[in-house]
Amino acid sequence: MSQDNKDIGEAVVPPAPQPRIVDCTQGDLEPALATAKEVISEGRVMVMPTDTVYGICADAFDAYAVQRLLTAKRRGRDMPPPVLIGDEGVMAALAVDVPIGANRLVEAYWPGPLTIICKAQSSLRMDLGDTHGTIALRVPDNDLARAVLRRTGPLAVSSANVSGQPAATTVAEAADQLGLDVSLYLDGGPTPGPVPSTIVDFTAHPEGRVVREGVITLEQLREILPGLLAPVEPSQSSVEPPVADSGTAERTTAEPAQATAGDPSDTTGTSPVGEPAAEDRRTT
Repeated sequence: MSQDNKDIGEAVVPPAPQPRIVDCTQGDLEPALATAKEVISEGRVMVMPTDTVYGICADAFDAYAVQRLLTAKRRGRDMPPPVLIGDEGVMAALAVDVPIGANRLVEAYWPGPLTIICKAQSSLRMDLGDTHGTIALRVPDNDLARAVLRRTGPLAVSSANVSGQPAATTVAEAADQLGLDVSLYLDGGPTPGPVPSTIVDFTAHPEGRVVREGVITLEQLREILPGLLAPVEPSQSSVEPPVADSGTAERTTAEPAQATAGDPSDTTGTSPVGEPAAEDRRTT
């Protein structure tokens, strides 16, 4: 082959597709927010920063979009994602029979790295996976994330990483793991992670039980709720739990999983309601 033909052959090879990353660290955020709303409304998934790690997001009311999220993470329906909301007031539309203790923690720590597991409204048209009638909610302490949530509405969110891999604290780390499975990456700069949110389950015990201790410690929470129950320690005979999929507060199994209907302790995604004990199913 002549040099000319070689050059032509190389020239027509299309470049490899690259993840779509939008810089949100400076300038007008309006174009990025509009694009994020479009991506979510079309049932696609995106990645954005939170106050813990980067999260992969989907419309919480779109079962197909939630499945795309789970597929991108190589995760099953037994590890349902938590739901991030833009404001505390949205909680009343999604959860029912919220105990006074849960409201006290919300008042003290939202927005922030605290996920609350409550009973879901029976009329709620969400299919997040095997939630057993519960929902895990959080308002992140990140301006960009809340701005997106106010445009899109509630989002199912999990840590932006393949299950079993480290949670991403930069958009590059998220893109390296999830690649083209994600339609849009919003770059908000490094996040404070990798420690995930703390998860408290109020469905099995009205006084609440910590099912995953994260950024906020049990001692700090007990300053507000002295009767708050500690995480259940795994028995010595139990099998060592999988490595936590940290970052985006998900359901994990810290208590005997599904001990009671709607017992969401799945801190990683499947425990009393969806949190796996060591693998942070609810990871943001």
